[in-house]
Amino acid sequence: MAAPSKCRRCLLRDVSPEDYQKYVESVLLKIPARDRTPDSVYAARLDACRRCDQLNGGTCMGCGCLVELRAAYARQKCPFRTW
Repeated sequence: MAAPSKCRRCLLRDVSPEDYQKYVESVLLKIPARDRTPDSVYAARLDACRRCDQLNGGTCMGCGCLVELRAAYARQKCPFRTW
């Protein structure tokens, strides 16, 4: 009997903080170096997101993205132009 597949579209309340962090880290590791934001810029972007009223549980309420992932891509932009 095959193991049940893991839901890929769960609500954050259904996912443990550890599982959420593992997911984010696994996606970050898959970003090609040429597409990745430099570490210092990534940290500055996340700091701007932390100060934003639209941040809710790691999600941008303006565009619906997971901010830790959006900020990691060099070509991405904040929908509110804070970075």
